[in-house]
Formats: sequence, C-alpha cells, structure tokens
Amino acid sequence: MKKVALLAFAFILTFTSCSLDDDPSDSFYLEVLPVESVEMPEYFVHGETYEILVTYTKPNSCYYFNDFIYEIDGHERTIAVVNTVYSNNITNCDGEPEQVSVNFDFTVTGYETYVFKFYQGEDENGEDQYYLVEMPVMDGRYISDQPVRD
Repeated sequence: MKKVALLAFAFILTFTSCSLDDDPSDSFYLEVLPVESVEMPEYFVHGETYEILVTYTKPNSCYYFNDFIYEIDGHERTIAVVNTVYSNNITNCDGEPEQVSVNFDFTVTGYETYVFKFYQGEDENGEDQYYLVEMPVMDGRYISDQPVRD
C-alpha cells in the first residue's frame, strides 16, 4: 500500500502543484478504494486480450473513477482502483454508497501462470490485503470449440 499511496501522492502533486488558480471550488484529491469483486475467465489463451471487470463501492457522489494503479513484477500484477474525490462538493454529495464496475484490457504475452493481486484495503494492523487470482495460460493451438470426431 505504501507504493500505492506514493503513486497517489505523485498524481496529486502533478495535478495541483502547477495550478495557476487557487480556486477552492476546484479542490480534489485521489483516493485508492478497495476492490470488492473481480470477473475473469477460468484461464487465458496466449496472445488473446481479455476484459477484466472490477467492482468496488464508491462512498458517495463526490467520488469519480479516475484510473487503475497497475504494477508489473514478472508475471505478477498488482491492481488498485483510484477515484478522484471533489472535496468542494461535500455538502452536495449524495451520502448513499454505490457499487461501480470498471474494466481494463489485459493481453496475454507470456506462457507462465499470471498472479493478479487486487487491493482490498488494510487490516486492523495496517497491512495491505489483496484478493489473489492465479490465471493459467493455455497455448491457443490446443484449444478448439469443435467437437472431436471419430
């Protein structure tokens, strides 16, 4: 999470440090929200591209999906959802939490099993928690939708 917080801080500095206006009506910050669920296929086929659906809960209407933080380490992918929070609208924000689904495309370039780590927040000790998904990769030459004939 420290890396996630550092990246979020870098985003904030990028967008606010060069501002010529200090208009308080434009104040915002970035917040990393925990992933609640993920929809993925049972396996990947080498060379194919897949849409991965991620669901999270935004606390109120002041939260808007910004992007994913996406870190690559070999065949391991760490993914977190980043929202822009417009703090000037706090009095106008709808207080009802809402589930939001967003997606990203993933192209399979390797043959080894991929490990996806979706950020799910911190435990009571401040340790990052992740939803882990291991995705085996099949060689497309051996997969067919056609029935086998005698």
